[in-house]
Amino acid sequence: MIELLYFAWVRERIGLPREKLETNAATVAELVAELCAREERYAAAFADLTSLRVALDQELADFDAPLAGVREVAFFPPMTGG
Repeated sequence: MIELLYFAWVRERIGLPREKLETNAATVAELVAELCAREERYAAAFADLTSLRVALDQELADFDAPLAGVREVAFFPPMTGG
């Protein structure tokens, strides 16, 4: 069971701040593909992966990162500092 967290406009497009999911996805990219196949709202949120960042158990990661042992996946837009 993986907990998915959505922030900013990702949360707005999906309509949920978080959810738990059983998945057989081996990587973040496979998880995203699985989500996009579920409903259009996920496809809209993940349409442009270059405009998203992902963290696995609160550590920044790439979309090709493995999910083995991961308990939490967070999706969010890039952050700007100031």
